[in-house]
Amino acid sequence: MSPGGFGHRAPLLWLLLPLMAGLTLGRLTDLPSLPLLEGAAVAILTALLLSFRTSTAARRAWPLALGAAMVMASAAYYRLRLNRPAEWTNLPPREARLTLQVTQAFSSSLGQNRASGLGTVTDAPAHLRGLVGQSLHFSLALPPDAVPPLRSARITAVGVIELLPRQPAAGSFAAYLADAGVNFKFSRGRVLFEAAPPSRYQRFCNLAARRFERILDAGLSDQPALSAIYRAMMLGQKQDMSAEQQALFLHSGTMHLFAISGLNITAIALSVQILLSLLRVPRLPAAAAGLAALWLYVDITGASSSAVRAFIMCALLVVSFSLRRPANPLATLSASALLVLLLEPMQMFGASFQMSYGIVAVLLLLGGPLAESLFARWALFTALPKTTWRWYHHLADAAWRGLLGALGIGLASSLVSTISGIQFFGLFTPGSLAVNLVVIPISTFVVSAGFVSLLFGFAGFTAGSVVFNHAGILLLWFMDRLLRMAMAVPGVYEAAHFRAAWLGPASLVILLAACLAGYAWHWRRERGGFWAPFALTTCLIALGVRFGG
Repeated sequence: MSPGGFGHRAPLLWLLLPLMAGLTLGRLTDLPSLPLLEGAAVAILTALLLSFRTSTAARRAWPLALGAAMVMASAAYYRLRLNRPAEWTNLPPREARLTLQVTQAFSSSLGQNRASGLGTVTDAPAHLRGLVGQSLHFSLALPPDAVPPLRSARITAVGVIELLPRQPAAGSFAAYLADAGVNFKFSRGRVLFEAAPPSRYQRFCNLAARRFERILDAGLSDQPALSAIYRAMMLGQKQDMSAEQQALFLHSGTMHLFAISGLNITAIALSVQILLSLLRVPRLPAAAAGLAALWLYVDITGASSSAVRAFIMCALLVVSFSLRRPANPLATLSASALLVLLLEPMQMFGASFQMSYGIVAVLLLLGGPLAESLFARWALFTALPKTTWRWYHHLADAAWRGLLGALGIGLASSLVSTISGIQFFGLFTPGSLAVNLVVIPISTFVVSAGFVSLLFGFAGFTAGSVVFNHAGILLLWFMDRLLRMAMAVPGVYEAAHFRAAWLGPASLVILLAACLAGYAWHWRRERGGFWAPFALTTCLIALGVRFGG
């Protein structure tokens, strides 16, 4: 596919889009895997035969055959990866003694002696051997004075095993688990003992995470509320924030700041590269060292799906830059999404995947071209030759470009965040555009200050950590006051829900299709120009959304 706009090519879209369509087909239907794989094989052979023919009809037909093969193969792949046992469909919950390997540990609230997270069954009684290899969510009581298990540890527990519903209620925790490909929950029980300790690497990551917390808390004992926001932004520890703080960021449309994702990873990656450049490290060793350090940060903070996705995207860009390849963000985004879905296809149905990739895609397809169009239309000092500009002309021009760029990108991202906010959080936040234009740059400086604080802390220079921690806290104080003032304005947010559950994902698909079409057509005015995505989103909200509680 060769979109226009910036002239970037993204040929992997021919594989990515059918892959996503096939995963959706696999989720919505119960088609058996074998016929799908057979149909995919026939379609592949047809595409190969057509590719050797020179007629116009054959040249047009073979990409369609290839796409059909990808759709059927990915639908079968979804069914195979889901691995939902049919024999459990009508079975009631039952007590079981299982051994699990912890794949993700959830943080517990202070004072709760419980362990919760995701795990894989490694051992089960003879009558439940079919559970081995199944992913499940566990929530179990711990023995007295025991600590929650770390990732990679194996625990033996007794509790009640229950099959999750095939289509849980939208917005529920069960829906989150189903979107992650989890078939069972294991609860109403207790951990008996640790069957195998976590790996040395995971113990190192846990110790490093505790060290991170101590460094980021240095000098902030008198600011517990702001310190909690600081740790949440740097380490993803949202459980440390109060309910009132979480509501403030949720209603303002800025809760995304506390997921270790693109914003955090980009700020950390830039900080690492600047540091390595100052140390005069050669380009290729700097890229390798920077990516190693970045992955360590991702793993220490829990290796959440959003952080891993952001790391893959960043790694592709760093490798491209290091090898002196032309920058192509759209192709990088396509390659990243394709790789993620091939490794973890269930991620496509989660809020995190849809929001992060949806926003970045719309920024590239719509936000960048819109910003360039705005500047071309409202350029400054057009009557003066650029060679005659003084320093204040250049300064004003740079500031004006930055403002129009932020406006174009903010308008584009607001389309995805508006649809996603209604779909996943039940909130319509028209004020989030203005708020995010101010808050996102502030949060970038906060993350950078936290990064420098961590560097000083690991170097043993505690005073430096204290200074940068206070700098970050000062920025967070300003952000907190700004959000509280914004939330006092009537109409900044309102409860809203789509009239039908399928309207949310359908609206996002329609928006992305409109942006792809507009980009491929160079956003020409005779084909709707930049108005089409905004008009479509407005119509979808007006006709498909119910406002109020």
